[in-house]
Amino acid sequence: MPYISEEDRDLVTAAVAKAERESDGEIVTIVAGRSDAYHDVGLHYAVLAMLLVPTAGALIPQGWVDWSTGLLFGWNATLSFRLLMVLMFVKMTVLFLIVRYALAYMPLRMKLTPGRTKSRRVHRRAVELFRASCELKTRGRTGVLLYLSLAERRAEIVADKAIADQVTPEVWGEAMAVLVDEVKAGRPGRGMALAVEKIGAVLAALLPPKQDNPDELPNRLIEL
Repeated sequence: MPYISEEDRDLVTAAVAKAERESDGEIVTIVAGRSDAYHDVGLHYAVLAMLLVPTAGALIPQGWVDWSTGLLFGWNATLSFRLLMVLMFVKMTVLFLIVRYALAYMPLRMKLTPGRTKSRRVHRRAVELFRASCELKTRGRTGVLLYLSLAERRAEIVADKAIADQVTPEVWGEAMAVLVDEVKAGRPGRGMALAVEKIGAVLAALLPPKQDNPDELPNRLIEL
């Protein structure tokens, strides 16, 4: 996972200060290690693995079943229905626990989490943070949140009403693209700073700075 250095923090803070001097908007930057623990993803895979046991059992040829039964219980042994159910339950439980504990290893869990799930969780977290840090925090409702989630390598831009009413999500595409490219290259600080510049250019055209232009939100990079 990319590392945020002190140089990165200074770079982002300077970019935010510059962008806010050139517009009446306010930019908040937040970076998080990840947006969710994805415990449910691990659970879903474990349940799926468990359910494969009876499915696989139904597909095994009868000859294999007879051979394995003879190997384990003697050649003349027969499995009662009760014993068969107990064995199936044991296999299902063991497989469930193996997969569940294997996916406790976060890099593996992240690798197996579907991209759409990551995108939804990152977006949800960004909206939550926007409501806590930007929404209704400026007198003109001109706050913008730039949120980066490192583990998912995904970012979100969420804008307050005065900006969102005039700017479609596609307008932020260039800022998002440069940020994601830099994060993939292992330069999250530079990516955040470049994205702030792009956001600042949009805000400068949309909300030119007023003579009375107070700094209403923190310029520093917030790390979660």
